[in-house]
Amino acid sequence: MTSSRVASDLASILVPIGVVGAVLAGLCALVAAIAIMRGAAGLAGGAVGVWIPAAVLSLAASFANQWTPVIVSGAVLVGLLVIGAVVRGIVNAGEPARSTRRAARVAAVVAGAPAASAPATTSPPSTGTIPALAR
Repeated sequence: MTSSRVASDLASILVPIGVVGAVLAGLCALVAAIAIMRGAAGLAGGAVGVWIPAAVLSLAASFANQWTPVIVSGAVLVGLLVIGAVVRGIVNAGEPARSTRRAARVAAVVAGAPAASAPATTSPPSTGTIPALAR
């Protein structure tokens, strides 16, 4: 086998592996962006942690001089993280107005609630199955 034939055979194997890695990296970047939008830092960190091996897998295509999967996986992560942060900022900017409306609704419900006719009775706190801890 000539070296060009070996390179062609390797390219036919490594390029699809790199494309699969780029797709997995894109999915992980999407999960990270959604997690940032929702404010779930742990999920975002986990998604970026899984993105790293997927991006390394996309490097397999670079052995056949195909750099597109690597560039796409990196660009998708950066783009979606920026989009997630911007959307999270927009959500946080609207939060004070939402909490003010919620407090006004609660105050209206409390002010319009009828007075209780009988005092509420409470039972002693339960301590589980050990009666010695009840006192």
